[in-house]
Amino acid sequence: MKFLTNLTAALVLSASFAYAQTSSSIPATGKVSGEILDEKAQPFPFVNVLLLNAKDSVLVKGLASDDNGKFLFEQISEGQYMTMVSMVGYQKEYSKVFKVTNALVALPATTLKPDTKSLNEVTVVAKKPFIEQQIDRTVLNVENSIVSAGATALEVLERAPGVTVDQQNDQLKLRGKEGVVVQIDGKQTFLSQQELMTLLRNTPSDNIEKIELITNPSAKYDAAGNSGIINIKMKRNKNYGTNGNINLGTAYAKYGRANATGTINHRAGKISTFVSAGTFWNKGFNNNDIYRVIPFEDKVTIFDQKTERINKSQYHNVRAGLDYFATDKSTFGILVSGFKNDYSNPFGQTNTRILNEDLSLQRTFRTDVFNGGKMNNVSTNLNFKHQFDDKGKELTVDADYVRYSGKNRSELNTLYSNPNGTPDGNPELVRNNMPSEINIGVAKLDYTQTLWKGKFETGLKASYVASDNNMVFETKIDEWTLDPLRSNQFKYTENVNAAYLNYAGNISKKVKYQVGLRGEHTHSIGNSVTLNQKRDRNYVNVFPSVFLSNQLDTNNVVNLSYSRRIDRPNYQSLNPFEFYLDPYTFQRGNPNLKPQYTNSFQLVHVYKNFLNTTLAYSRIKDMIADELPQQIASENKTFVTSDNLDNQDNFSLTISVPIPIRKWWNLQTNFTGVYNHYNSIYLEEKLEIKQASWNMYANNQFTLKKGWSAELSGWYNSRAFYGLYAAKPMGMVNVGIQKSIWNKKGTIRLNVNDLFWTNRFRGTALYKDIDFRVRSEWPSRQARLTFTYSFGNQNVKGARQRNTGSDDLQKRASGGN
Repeated sequence: MKFLTNLTAALVLSASFAYAQTSSSIPATGKVSGEILDEKAQPFPFVNVLLLNAKDSVLVKGLASDDNGKFLFEQISEGQYMTMVSMVGYQKEYSKVFKVTNALVALPATTLKPDTKSLNEVTVVAKKPFIEQQIDRTVLNVENSIVSAGATALEVLERAPGVTVDQQNDQLKLRGKEGVVVQIDGKQTFLSQQELMTLLRNTPSDNIEKIELITNPSAKYDAAGNSGIINIKMKRNKNYGTNGNINLGTAYAKYGRANATGTINHRAGKISTFVSAGTFWNKGFNNNDIYRVIPFEDKVTIFDQKTERINKSQYHNVRAGLDYFATDKSTFGILVSGFKNDYSNPFGQTNTRILNEDLSLQRTFRTDVFNGGKMNNVSTNLNFKHQFDDKGKELTVDADYVRYSGKNRSELNTLYSNPNGTPDGNPELVRNNMPSEINIGVAKLDYTQTLWKGKFETGLKASYVASDNNMVFETKIDEWTLDPLRSNQFKYTENVNAAYLNYAGNISKKVKYQVGLRGEHTHSIGNSVTLNQKRDRNYVNVFPSVFLSNQLDTNNVVNLSYSRRIDRPNYQSLNPFEFYLDPYTFQRGNPNLKPQYTNSFQLVHVYKNFLNTTLAYSRIKDMIADELPQQIASENKTFVTSDNLDNQDNFSLTISVPIPIRKWWNLQTNFTGVYNHYNSIYLEEKLEIKQASWNMYANNQFTLKKGWSAELSGWYNSRAFYGLYAAKPMGMVNVGIQKSIWNKKGTIRLNVNDLFWTNRFRGTALYKDIDFRVRSEWPSRQARLTFTYSFGNQNVKGARQRNTGSDDLQKRASGGN
């Protein structure tokens, strides 16, 4: 890990040194001024102006023109330079080469001309960076990344700045906080936490266009998600005519895996259609070492466990959509998608030694485990969009139906032995089956119009969710017999009705604001049929949001925001059933979980559209903590569950800096520092945890000759707390190379993920009588080869983009993620 830290730091320091060398080798005393005009010879404000080294076009400085279209570069070293001026929708303009000395160089006015080329003559050659920092969100352009080719959605999220992937406990965090809302094309998933992670592990990155990280959503968004939203946008047609693409990939990491995806699009006249399909086959492993010390009545028992599991999965998905442009102002659309995910652990074995306090052997046991299951999904969205004759008025209506159906099954066979290896009693055989079903219905209406020189938005939304899980637990002595104490049917229904108001306007030419208010009424019923226990909750909440933006000058923008949010428990966490790893280790649901509430403040500073700094604070009440360990010491049993902790205070600092080192070499760096303070009464004792942690990501992109390009990236997570677990540092280094072929219609990528296999989990939980240590590893190091081919008409034409009505709902079936 020390090597990884040094290497990652070197990526940044070497780049910073190289960048500094280009601008500080000669005393910086010169100045360069100029003026930008539009096609009507009027001053053109806020235009990008870059000062380039004339010799190799390396960026020296960048800024934006002021309100009067003027700009001034100061402290410029002596040498030969030129400027490049650019604005979206206009042609780039380069100045003649000029010499800078100690005097002011006044350049002649630069006039920008509109880019009037017809669309069928445009060839897009620009490449977005992998990480794109915008004012209100961070965007990961997955389809442009070499080292992301052939990966999965979960592996891409590991590289996202501020995102922490806890493979051991199946959790996602954003800026050190749990409660992340995961959306796919704006639709939330309603899977259990484990099921969501399984889905992300089996979703090929070749299906993904980009991933958006939204840390402080406005009132227009649903109030769920205390740490923000992760929206995964799948690839979609953007062209007229007929076109498509094919992606093929294979990878190796002890075992193999392969994927194939294809998309075909057609857009003509008033009809736009697309169909995409994919398949993913994977074989992997997961190894865990668990060491537990259990004190009880002046006696100490130690469990030393080693678990090896092989997992297999097959994932198939299909998506199809149609838009009908009835008039210039009215559009009807339908979107249908579904997936089939089959997974199993054909081999799983836990070998456990039970030791006395002096480490002498008491007993051993071996548990052979078979786990398997399936999860199927069908989602349908009907939508309508109308733009009124009055400028700025727009109405959208969405209706959604989402259905998940699945079945999990497991079988455990445990053999006990004496210290000398002879059998100790009869084998213990147990099995369980848990069919599950989730049905979601949503109706949503949004209206927008221009009002008082600003933008007014309002909307209504109603959703209804019904889930049914039926755990059937059986034991075998002579024949299989139902175990009524560990079997349970759990039904859950939830109805949420919401309304929101949002207004955005200007206080002055440089100061903008946005205020919003969202109200939500929730009625939920959790019914444990077997235990005859019912939990009925009915409550109303109000969620305000405020945003302020101040353009201090041409180089500095400051944004300040506040929002209040809620996280309701996911359905599976409320289910009191027990899931067993072995006879002494299991997971249990908690029907008494309450919603958690978060007040978030965020301050963002953007310097020259170059350096982005974010300072954030949040206070979480009744924080939902997952995977909290507890013990039944009298039976030597340990289990994990979810529970509410009183309060969590979270402070975070995020810095994003793109550095153009050379014309052919760009570096993107992101740093996130987090301070968490947990304060609660847990298990009848005061729990207080104070922890500072940090995350860093660096990505180097190299544009080489003759269609070659390369990428080198790395990330590092420092020591941090996940609930009661203190996790040791983790990280990885990735490297890849790419070649464009067949007139840029084909692409071959080769990459190695986690080159030094340093992405492994090591954690410790020490609290009261809990002394729990765990190590975990999985096939993080992989070699991947992918091939992509695009065919048909590639002329650029933007397609209609939309979100669906179930944006907020598919999260809590995803276990809070």
